[in-house]
Amino acid sequence: MLRIENLYKNYGKFRAVNNLNLQVPDGEIFGFVGPNGAGKTTTMKIICGLLAATSGRVFIDDINIIDRPKALKSKIGYMPDFFGVYDDLKVTEYLEFYASIYNINGKNRKKVCNDLLELVDLTDKKDFYVDSLSRGMKQRLCLARSLVHNPDYLVLDEPASGMDPRARVEMKEILRTLRDMGKTIIISSHILSELSEMCTSIVIIEKGQAVMSGTVEDIVKKVYHSRTIRVKVLDKIEETMRLLQEYPDVISVDNKGSSIVEASFKGDDVFLSQLLVRLIQNNIPVVSFNQAEGNLEDIFMKVTATLEEK
Repeated sequence: MLRIENLYKNYGKFRAVNNLNLQVPDGEIFGFVGPNGAGKTTTMKIICGLLAATSGRVFIDDINIIDRPKALKSKIGYMPDFFGVYDDLKVTEYLEFYASIYNINGKNRKKVCNDLLELVDLTDKKDFYVDSLSRGMKQRLCLARSLVHNPDYLVLDEPASGMDPRARVEMKEILRTLRDMGKTIIISSHILSELSEMCTSIVIIEKGQAVMSGTVEDIVKKVYHSRTIRVKVLDKIEETMRLLQEYPDVISVDNKGSSIVEASFKGDDVFLSQLLVRLIQNNIPVVSFNQAEGNLEDIFMKVTATLEEK
């Protein structure tokens, strides 16, 4: 587990990280959400031992990174938002160079590099020069670079920045695969809809502080104090609305079109199952019944607007 306690980072009179406290359980894809200057990149660099903290503690597996940075370098792979590549090297040469830094030698080095190229879908580019790759391919290569020493934790700062839609989808699939392999992934992005789809948990950071953290669903509850269910029916939409309005814990019901109704409620998953049973028992022709996903962009704007008012 990654644990951050009372973390501060000052640049002269400017405080970039302000008493940050945070926990990231193992096996998470954990998203850092915040505006430019919120302290995301600074925190990531401190986690990776690339930047000294003013005060505070950062633990991985109960070892303090700040006191023993070298002891944990092997556990962390870092991909910065601005990555450097050696354009006059071939893709395989580039990866083998970084593998050599971690004392991966001989046949094992070649196998590691080949496996990573397969993981990031660059096997057919292994003999190409790095400067011939597209931006998305370069970013996937840099992700492979951060994995050469098989770290337990990946810290990725804007890994999909500048990618086209297809490349972003490919990156998301790779990150899900890495999570299935047991990696804990900490990721920042300005594409909030993608973080919402990909991350198991997120933290909203503003002015160097953790404002809110948890799953997107948990944060939706905290912000809006309710959940939203979306019901699609073949017909009987007015009767559907009436049944929903009459049900306990339903706060509001809205007609979203000729066949879709949305209802806000305070209940749990048991409540949801009971509500679906009620509709079916009343012969409502339900086509689909699902919880509406929280819009992370709306949540972020609401949370940060509230802070500005304070």
